[in-house]
Amino acid sequence: MDAQAIGRRLRDLREAKGVSLSALSRMAGVGKATMSGLETGTRNPTMETLWKVAAALEVPLTALLSSPAVLPDVAVKGTLLESFADAGVTYELYRLVIAAGTSQVSPAHGPGVTEHLTIFTGVAEVGPEASPSTGGPGDHLVFSASTPHLYAARGPEDVQASLLIRYPD
Repeated sequence: MDAQAIGRRLRDLREAKGVSLSALSRMAGVGKATMSGLETGTRNPTMETLWKVAAALEVPLTALLSSPAVLPDVAVKGTLLESFADAGVTYELYRLVIAAGTSQVSPAHGPGVTEHLTIFTGVAEVGPEASPSTGGPGDHLVFSASTPHLYAARGPEDVQASLLIRYPD
């Protein structure tokens, strides 16, 4: 990830929406010093921070990134393969790996955002924290991503999957 390019995109999006750095910091739940470092490109963002900022700005994550981008996080490694728009909807397609025996909770996206996970290997538990679903190879799980949501690999092998995120405009 190019921290300076992300910072420029972040500043441009924030300014276009007429939001101050302090206000965006509060909305995203990210410290003001961290937010300032992100905008100047002096801090390397984590995937969790980028999701929080994108959700606060009500934009798809790809508004901050360029494709392809690898987004490592605690348990999940996502590789952005493509982003595309169609009739009022933006889609992001990722190759996803959830490391065996790990889990993480990802922050909420905006209203109406859904995630579509197709599992190739391993057993995944994904979805809203309060009611995740479990699936294995060949399963397709769909859930609302407008609340914090779980990604977990249950079992001895990594989960290999594709993830399609749908953002209504």
